Amino acid sequence: MRLLDRYLLRELLAPLGYCLGGFLIFWISFDLINDLNDFQREKLKAVEIACYYLARIPRMLEDVVLPASLLLALLYALTNHARHQELTAMRAAGLSLLRLCVPYFCAGFFFSVVLYLLNERWMPDSVDVAEQIRKRHVAAETGAADPKWHRDLTFHNDRDDRLWRILAYNAESGEMREAYVEWKPPGGSRRELFAERAIRTNGVWTFYTARVLIPPASPGGLALWQPTNELAIAEFSETCEQIRSEIKISQLNRSKAARRIQLSVAEILDYKRLHPDLRALDRALLDTQLHARLAAPWTCLVVVVVAIPFGAPSGRRNVFVGVASSILICFSYFVTQQIGMSMGTGGYVPPVLAAWLPNAVFGGGGFWLTLRVR
Repeated sequence: MRLLDRYLLRELLAPLGYCLGGFLIFWISFDLINDLNDFQREKLKAVEIACYYLARIPRMLEDVVLPASLLLALLYALTNHARHQELTAMRAAGLSLLRLCVPYFCAGFFFSVVLYLLNERWMPDSVDVAEQIRKRHVAAETGAADPKWHRDLTFHNDRDDRLWRILAYNAESGEMREAYVEWKPPGGSRRELFAERAIRTNGVWTFYTARVLIPPASPGGLALWQPTNELAIAEFSETCEQIRSEIKISQLNRSKAARRIQLSVAEILDYKRLHPDLRALDRALLDTQLHARLAAPWTCLVVVVVAIPFGAPSGRRNVFVGVASSILICFSYFVTQQIGMSMGTGGYVPPVLAAWLPNAVFGGGGFWLTLRVR
């Protein structure tokens, strides 16, 4: 990296750190003031409240904190360079504006990748973890069920034509209690299985204290229940991740899904593997969530492209006009994202268009304006 690139990047990262810290402090303080009475009623300790907000930080960063911080930091850095005629001197030395902005594009790309990995790979269940922290004392005092256990779970594996009914399922360990499975082996008759307990180990479901309904050997014969202490069935391909996605999507609120991203890419793909033939509205919801999850992190790169043409121009001008214009455009961008989510979830526009059109329009518009900067 050239000395100039390091200088531009250093001048960006310092205000970015201040903006990130300020936004997080403001966001957490505002939320804490609103929910303090609830925290007291739920008997959360100071350490638990801190853990709660720590678990929520990935979602806060993705929603608005990191893109807004990057926008304001970049506007500050660019206007500061322009005010001191540094950009004019750099361009007089033969460097184009696009070349000068390479460190900013790299920063936008880097933070986009970080946001994706943070919410998809590193902390995909951060919202669920935060809710578990809030409910831990309430559940213990009221005798409510452990949030890790889900009761009366029923789902059908449409791909393999297999029906599962589970009295209780532990989403953390993958343990089942009182599990009933109905399926049809390749080339065989339909079978049924009931087990007091089941768990998946080494990629195979093992059932304990089980009974299997054996079809009659000849027409008109009686089907028999065959008991067994332990039974491993390798053909049951349902994974714990697929069952968790089944639980989460079955409880998904459509109105909330229209407003924000609720699912990870892995959860959506796991669900679609079990249900290849979805209803049109269900497919629209899942595909919109999928493409929105892929498109949302690139907000960081889009705000960089939008900020450059408003912060980089030199000469006599009102700095606040450029800053206000870029903030207004980015606000319009976020509103367009929300409208696209709602339209895509409702099936009014294709999910790809709903999720990616705001990035394409505002990113392309920002790049076009950058090329016109003199």
